[in-house]
Order: sequence, then structure tokens, then C-alpha cells
Amino acid sequence: MKSARKKGTVGVIGLGIMGGAFARHLAAAGWRVLGFDVDKSLKRKMTNAGVEFVDDVKVLAKRVPVMIASLPHPSALDATVKAICEEKLPPKVLIEASTFTLDDKTRAQASLKKAGHVMLDCPVSGTGVQAEKKDIVIYCSGEAKAIAKWKKMLLEFSRGVHDVGEFGNGSKMKYVANLLVAIHNVASAEAMVLGMKSGLDPHQIVDLISNGAGTSRMFEVRAPMMARDDYDKPTMKVKIFQKDMDVIGGYAAKLGVPVPCFAATLPIYAAAMSMGHGMQDTAAVCAVIERMAALRRAKPRKGSRRRK
Repeated sequence: MKSARKKGTVGVIGLGIMGGAFARHLAAAGWRVLGFDVDKSLKRKMTNAGVEFVDDVKVLAKRVPVMIASLPHPSALDATVKAICEEKLPPKVLIEASTFTLDDKTRAQASLKKAGHVMLDCPVSGTGVQAEKKDIVIYCSGEAKAIAKWKKMLLEFSRGVHDVGEFGNGSKMKYVANLLVAIHNVASAEAMVLGMKSGLDPHQIVDLISNGAGTSRMFEVRAPMMARDDYDKPTMKVKIFQKDMDVIGGYAAKLGVPVPCFAATLPIYAAAMSMGHGMQDTAAVCAVIERMAALRRAKPRKGSRRRK
């Protein structure tokens, strides 16, 4: 870990699927990483990856110049910002990588600015599997100098870091990206079920479509899970994605932009929740469409939670 001290120290707040991947990559790349999560059971896993687990956000904030937040809901962001502001610390930078409403992000930014800190709006485009492979893209927005200063650090766990301008533009870009993710994921499930009910081998469908004109990044990431019929190692949980979809739908409605394809996916994700797939990967929408199509696979469903 001696080399880690040379690159600097960074804090990661929220060590779930995405934040945990950020922390592990940074530690492996030679950074001293301090991590915090309300789930203390993650401590051993993070420690084994070279991440120093800290039990309190205030303690973490005192010890690092920059923090990355990857949080599940706005209340967690509010609590994090409150903890940082209460400590009357010298200027810090908070890189907020979650998907929340612009109002949530702006409220947090205003509080931090008042306390003398800088917040950047930097949501991430990519799944958990992509994060593990450093195959994600970061949409940075806010203070240009801060983005430029920490860009190399962000590239330690991504394949692209883009400055998209004024604060909030990062979230706007993420809404566009996730709208397409929602659609392509359900479209992939429709295609898989059509092929499987036609009698085609699901693994062959994945191989051939992935190499043809009809592929998409989401098909390549999630169709293999659909072919295996195994959704128990989520890269994005259905329950969490529901929050993202609410944000996108609300933003589109506020702008008066019709999103018919996106809207058509909403009942499919809602059905996945009602069928017990909330804690599974969003690829589980395939199970929903299989039921709608009255498709029964020849072999038992591995890890299935489908109701009889």
C-alpha cells in the first residue's frame, strides 16, 4: 500500500454494486481509499480489497480532500451533506454519482456551497458488470476546474470522463441514457422470448444477435442473463431502477416531452416487482414476458422466483 499514498486519498460513500466497484478499482490503482456504508457487513469485503472501512461519514470527510457518493436514495444524500456541513471543514469536493432529481442535487449543492465546499454532478452510465470491468462512462457537470483536477482519478475506474457543462447537465445526460437502457432492456427480453418460443436455443440467439444489426449494448449485457435464466447477481436491481425511472418520467413530463416507448416499459418493470423480482437484476423483465407469452422452458429455471 506504500504506492497508494503517492497517488492521494479519496473517500467513497456508498459501497454497493457501483460504489464498491469504484473503491476497489481505485485501491488497486494505487489510491488510499476510505470507504463508508451503513451496511457494516461490507467491511470485510472492502478491507480485503484494500479499502479502509470508516464507520462515520464525518470521520471520512475530515480525512480526505475529495469524496465520491454513490447512494441509493435522496435521503442518503441529504444525510451525507448534513454530516459534511456540520463539521465546519476546510473546502472539500463531493463527486455525486447517483441518479436523483435535479431538485435533489441542486439542494445538496446549495448546502455544500454555503459551507464552503464544491459538489459536482457526475452520474455514471453503465451497469454493475460494466463497472467491474471499468467499462463505464461518467458525465461530469459543475465547476470546470474541479472536474479537470479529478479527471485522472475518475479515469481509474471508467473508460470515459466527460465535462458536459453547467451543474445538472450530467444528470440530464444520464436521464437520456437511462431512458434508452429501460427501453433496450425490455426490447431485449421481447426478442429473447420470441426466439425461445419459436424453438431457438437461447444461447444461440445471444451469440447471433450480438453479432448482427439488431444488437444493443443492453442486449449484450443482459441477454446472456436471460439465456441462463439467472438474475440473482444483479448489476442493477429492479427495485432501485424503479427509482431511476420515476426520475426520468417526471423530468420528461416537466418538459412536456412525450416518451411513448419508455412509458410502454413501465408496466413490465412494475410486473417484475409484483412477481418478486425486486432484488434481482432488471434482466428479470424477461421472466415477465415469458409468463405473458405462456412460455415454459424445458429445463428448471435456475434461481427463479416466479410465482406458480
